[in-house]
Formats: sequence, structure tokens, C-alpha cells
Amino acid sequence: MSASSDPPPLDENWEVIFEFQPGWIDLTLQEGTKAEAMALSTDVVNGLNPLGLEIETSAAFDDMVRRAVRLNSDVPALAAAYYTEAGEALADLMVDGYGDEGVPRPSAEEVTPMMLQWGNARVTGEPQITRLELPAGPAVRVQSMLEVKRWLGFGRKLAEYIRYAVFPPRMKTLVVVTVTWEKIARSEEITALADEALRSMQLNPVSEEGVPIPADGETE
Repeated sequence: MSASSDPPPLDENWEVIFEFQPGWIDLTLQEGTKAEAMALSTDVVNGLNPLGLEIETSAAFDDMVRRAVRLNSDVPALAAAYYTEAGEALADLMVDGYGDEGVPRPSAEEVTPMMLQWGNARVTGEPQITRLELPAGPAVRVQSMLEVKRWLGFGRKLAEYIRYAVFPPRMKTLVVVTVTWEKIARSEEITALADEALRSMQLNPVSEEGVPIPADGETE
């Protein structure tokens, strides 16, 4: 099949909103440039309590810039990271939407194996797979350990992740939220933070102008 025969991306406008608890920092970039990441990080770092930091302010700034650029490299709908009051980054969070025009949204059964696939890592151990009802819609939740390839492919490092595939009832888009972290000793804490964030997530269809469409204002 040639590339030209592939269906076009789904033409659906939507917004994602979180009521993040303190510690989560929205790192979404519009242009994805380092300059934009530096401007965003400057605003965030200037608002931190320097007395609570256990690292240099410059170190927190540099980490935030690198993290923002990396998380936005694939143009997610939203990117965020959780930082402790000490300035330590614990977890990354990304929201992506998937869909093609004329192609039905995959079912929970169909999407589950896709949630175990990684381009630069492999799932280890037995993944925890559950179904749940979120305010944003029905979802499949997968949590597992990962062996991630190191830079240039030399060796692997251990990480953990949770993926939520959400099926918003008022949208055709499949929304996938991925939370990853490397500090395995704090997995219980990070898991609770991720689950709490997802319970606050809203997914709303919007017009081309970005105005939310009320449930009684939709047309076929």
C-alpha cells in the first residue's frame, strides 16, 4: 500500500484540561523550540521557593528546558512533568490523540496490545491491565516495567510507565496518556499522582476557533 492511499488524520478539534495538584508543571510548547522552552522554564523557576530547593536553581532550569524540548519532540496535545519541592523531577506525562478519517476508533480489546509497544524499550514482567471509568470516559489502564535503550544503544536502564487509553464519548479521537518515570523506589507515590491527575482530566470537543462545544450543541 502506498503512502498516498493512507487515510488522512482525523479532522477533530478538542482540548484537554487537567486540574493538576501542586508539583505538576505544564511544559507544553507551541513551537517546540529551545528558546520557547527557556522562556517557559524561566517563568516557572522564578516562581519556585529557593529555600526549598535541594539543587541549584540553574540545575532545575536546565533540567526543565531539556525535558520540555524532549517531551514536545513528537508534538503532543499536552506535556507535563512532576517536580518535588526540592526541585527533583519524578515523572513525565504526555497526552496524544489518534484517529484517521473514515476509520473506526479501535476497541478496548484492539488497543490493549498497542499500549505495550515501545520504539526504544521493551516491556518486562507481567503488565497490570485494568478497565476503568474516568470522568473523561471509559479507559484501559496498563502499568508495567520497561527496559529502555540507553543513548546510542549501549545497554539498558530500568523504568516504569502507566498508559491510559481513553475513549471520550463525545469524540472520535482515541486519547492516550502516558506517564513514565525512572525512580522505581518511588513508584507507589508516582502511581498515586498519575491516577489522581487522570481523574481530574477533561476532554472536550471544540470549534475551529477553539470554543468548547456544549453537549446539546453538537450536530451530526
